[in-house]
Amino acid sequence: MNKSIDWSALRKDFPILNQEVHGKPLVYFDNAATSQKPRSVIDALVHYYERDNANVHRGIHELSNRSTIAFEAARTRTAKFLNAKSADEIIWTRGTTEAINLVAATWGARHLKSGDVILLTEVEHHSNLVPWQLLAQRTGAKIAYIPVTGDDGALDLTKVGSLLTSRVKLLSMVHISNSMGTVNPVAELCARARQLGIVTLVDGAQSAGHLPVDVQAIGCDFFAFSGHKICGPTGIGALYGRTEILETMPPYQGGGEMILTVGYQKTEFKPAPHRFEAGTPDISGPIGLHAAMDYLDAIGRENIWRHDQELANYAYEQLSALKNIRLFGPRQNRAGLVSFLLKDVHAHDVVTLADQGGVALRGGHHCTQPLMHKLGVESTARASFYFYNTKAEVDVFIAVIKEIQKFFAQ
Repeated sequence: MNKSIDWSALRKDFPILNQEVHGKPLVYFDNAATSQKPRSVIDALVHYYERDNANVHRGIHELSNRSTIAFEAARTRTAKFLNAKSADEIIWTRGTTEAINLVAATWGARHLKSGDVILLTEVEHHSNLVPWQLLAQRTGAKIAYIPVTGDDGALDLTKVGSLLTSRVKLLSMVHISNSMGTVNPVAELCARARQLGIVTLVDGAQSAGHLPVDVQAIGCDFFAFSGHKICGPTGIGALYGRTEILETMPPYQGGGEMILTVGYQKTEFKPAPHRFEAGTPDISGPIGLHAAMDYLDAIGRENIWRHDQELANYAYEQLSALKNIRLFGPRQNRAGLVSFLLKDVHAHDVVTLADQGGVALRGGHHCTQPLMHKLGVESTARASFYFYNTKAEVDVFIAVIKEIQKFFAQ
């Protein structure tokens, strides 16, 4: 582990971790579903509601001014977090799912037509699959997929050349697979797409809080992430979009805040990002998210990435030493999670029994049903790690898995 950071000491910043579940110390290994929140984020939310609660942009009284300043400061902070050129390239959404739906409903509805192709990958989360299916049904566009090579979850990059044709108008892909732990070469794929004039979107739900993200270096047109997966509140996320492409997109929804003028017959809209933010927004969400980004960057996302990988590699090696287990995802360059199946034991049974030992896992298809079907399974069990997890917790997890195997071997 990185010796310069006392990872165990950081656990004290997370009140929820100091508890027992079923009489056992909590081991929280469900971070890919949602992360826990440090005291600084909780305090930021409490401070806002106790001191500054007011609607943004619409008032000139002191509380509204404070609220607006904090709300827009969070947008500027998010631009810095992603290395966007401008805060105007950051649109508030409820999370990654809404961000992708926004792009589908605005850019996609305007630019896609019958015969066009939307290129995805076979490891996509439903949030980066279903919106495009709905759009394809409305427009007559087709969907194609970059295939995976097998249980390692790696993309078959030899097929990319034949798939990136002149008919492809959009390439949308996950940065890190939530079910496999695969890290996709998004910068390389975006560069290849850009040479052909193809618009690109990167689903960063599993990457934004775990490794440094530079949207300019990636070269994507859109990047989406969720606050609740990076120690922030639920119900808040962001969509990055290049200024040049946002200017071509119609509004997502209509209502207050996104307008310049409204008449009985015609409305003029604000430029991005406010054009895409109708109605009273989630104000506390960005404020809490701001605190989360400050917290993560004080640790250093490059340090978090190394820590996550070391835990995942350790867990993978410990699990691979067991008999009657099937592991998923890459052996090398693995993100901070491990998915697995025990022979003749349903993933839900693994998770249920692990919970009795105080270990919180996730079992199911992980919103990647097509991928599960391709791999010939209904579900997997998943342990996903973050910087407040420890090697000692992995040892507890492995001991629990061994007990589960003994139980079902009886």
